[in-house]
Amino acid sequence: MASFSRPPGGQPIRGLLFDKDGTLFDFRLTWGRWCAGFIRDLAKGDESAAEALSGKLGYDLVREEFAPTSPVIAGTMDVVVQAIKSCFPELSRAAIRAHVLASTSEVPQVEAVPLSALMARLKGDGHTLGIATNDAEQAARHHLDSSGILEEFSFIAGYDSGFGAKPDPGMLLAFCDHSNFEPADCVMIGDSTHDLLSGRAAGMRTVGVLTGLAEAEELADLADVILPSIGALPGWIDGENRTVAAL
Repeated sequence: MASFSRPPGGQPIRGLLFDKDGTLFDFRLTWGRWCAGFIRDLAKGDESAAEALSGKLGYDLVREEFAPTSPVIAGTMDVVVQAIKSCFPELSRAAIRAHVLASTSEVPQVEAVPLSALMARLKGDGHTLGIATNDAEQAARHHLDSSGILEEFSFIAGYDSGFGAKPDPGMLLAFCDHSNFEPADCVMIGDSTHDLLSGRAAGMRTVGVLTGLAEAEELADLADVILPSIGALPGWIDGENRTVAAL
């Protein structure tokens, strides 16, 4: 599937900037079951507290899945910290943040596609790779390292890296500065409207993928192309670059 395609940007693609959760890693399979255990651990047997927190997080404890409108999907860790703080006011923000970081860093990541081979191919084709995630940078680095792909990325930014968070374009423009690229040389790849809005704001081409919770129709107006997963990227890039070369 590669629908809603728009005309190419008119320049060869040099930089590829990826979201993490829902893009590199399958969101449902990675975070669905983890969240149930995380909530119940915090609630310590208090079912009403567990239900209150699950409501704040847009999470169904019975089905063990997130609602498409969950603030966790594209939000920063501060969103999760605020939700927990509102349900457990006796906990400090620093303690909550440390607990969330420790818990999420150890969650086994379910790769959307075999990442090592794909990233090696993209890098071998001459592309510079980066990460722009609304997760914490420390957690992102841990997850990439656990999949053996940390070294493939020359730029890794989280919401706490000093460039702001998506949908603002700060992380994306920092990638351009770091790589000495123009935004038109780059593509933002993600599974949420936050990812694609940030790409549009930065002046990049945008690729939507369907390994998060958003449906194609939700991403259509913001994406130059929608792919089933990042596994389809090489074929799309080859087509875009061939089109540019023929101009």
